Amino acid sequence: MKIRRALGLDGAVAFTSLARAVSIAGSTVTVLLIVRFLSPIEQGYYYTLLSLVALQMVFELGFSFVVQQLAAHECIHLELHGDGSVSGDRVAHARLASTLQLSVRWYTVAAVAMGLILAPIGEFFFARHGAPGAVHVAWKGPWLLAVAASMAGLWCQPFYSFLDGCGQVRAVAALRLRQAIVGMSLSWIALLLHHGLYSPALVVLGQIATGLYFLATRRRLLAGLLSHQARDASIHWTREVWPFQWRIAVSWTCSYFTLQVFIPILFALRGPVEAGQMGMSLSITGYMTGLVLPWITTKATPFGRLIAARQFQELDRLFLRTLRQALTAFATIALAAASGAAMLSVVAPRLATRMVSPQLFAVLVLAAGANCVVQSLGTLLRSFKREPFLVQSMAVAALTLLLAVLTAPRWGNTGVTLGYLAVSVGIGLPSALAIFFRARREYLAASPLTVSEGEAA
Repeated sequence: MKIRRALGLDGAVAFTSLARAVSIAGSTVTVLLIVRFLSPIEQGYYYTLLSLVALQMVFELGFSFVVQQLAAHECIHLELHGDGSVSGDRVAHARLASTLQLSVRWYTVAAVAMGLILAPIGEFFFARHGAPGAVHVAWKGPWLLAVAASMAGLWCQPFYSFLDGCGQVRAVAALRLRQAIVGMSLSWIALLLHHGLYSPALVVLGQIATGLYFLATRRRLLAGLLSHQARDASIHWTREVWPFQWRIAVSWTCSYFTLQVFIPILFALRGPVEAGQMGMSLSITGYMTGLVLPWITTKATPFGRLIAARQFQELDRLFLRTLRQALTAFATIALAAASGAAMLSVVAPRLATRMVSPQLFAVLVLAAGANCVVQSLGTLLRSFKREPFLVQSMAVAALTLLLAVLTAPRWGNTGVTLGYLAVSVGIGLPSALAIFFRARREYLAASPLTVSEGEAA
């Protein structure tokens, strides 16, 4: 118990981290299956397909975090019962219902727009920059199924974020664990049956099926809120949501161009083989970050509630303790991953050829650590329902994209990786820290605290 407290492993963190750990363990098997059943060229298609599907975050426009915080700020005045009923402040009840109704409408439009736009973009990209004529890769069916699955998956997102904001953090974290297991199992089946390019779509379909079952167990609460008449207490999107959302939407879009865009750039300018090497390496560093970030992301709802209650001293203590635990975990994982990559050429030479060199992998790990800190700072500040990283995100994304386009044609993975490190560690991290300390002082100064409380916080 003392060890769990020291590590910050509460139920939500434990389930979320276990889900990530399962994903990492499963992805290790997936990597081995990719090496066994996909050619280097098909591997390039696999990871490029994944990176294009990741454009989903552009259509989501960061609304999931907005939904979570809106729900968290209202639920502090309410009590949700096991039979689906809600008691407490009537205005808060109406605003909570309005939050869910607004989010469902938004995601329905976003999912349809994503399908109509993303499907032809992917077809054009693969048709124009595909493998040489002598090599035929059947990408069309996997691509269209991946887009359709992503549309359905995007539509489900607001329900998870909403329930998370309502305090069901542990239940949603447990759901993520089940989704990881089911999705990964279906992915393996596709690879074993020599239909590996269908794996990304089947992962999402497995997550959808598991998620729909979870939502069915909470249908009374969700149905009651969807039918509740909010009237004059409705959330005003243009006044309360959009000023925050458009900023976080730009930041989330920039995060795509900070990382995911490397793979299609390399696919177009250097070919599918190098794109596949970068894709596999980035997937590993991405899982490392994903394993650590739950320490912070599962605290987004508690952060929002502490802010709503003006308990800023407790907010500081919780965040700093959690950040320290997260960075300790990342350092441990990073050391193990970098050491393992250095040994691959000896213990698994075939796998080593499917990744970037051990030196470049270590660079990617270092950049991932910097991004982990930036994302942690952003999670806390966005819990104030503001987005102070707008300009910083745009600058980092623009510089990263520019360096990738300039260096990829001549230096390939080496140029892209070093450019990524220079921007992430040299510009992104220092600017994020400066913004964090300034924004935190401004937020606390604007809060209705006494002078002594504000200084102590």
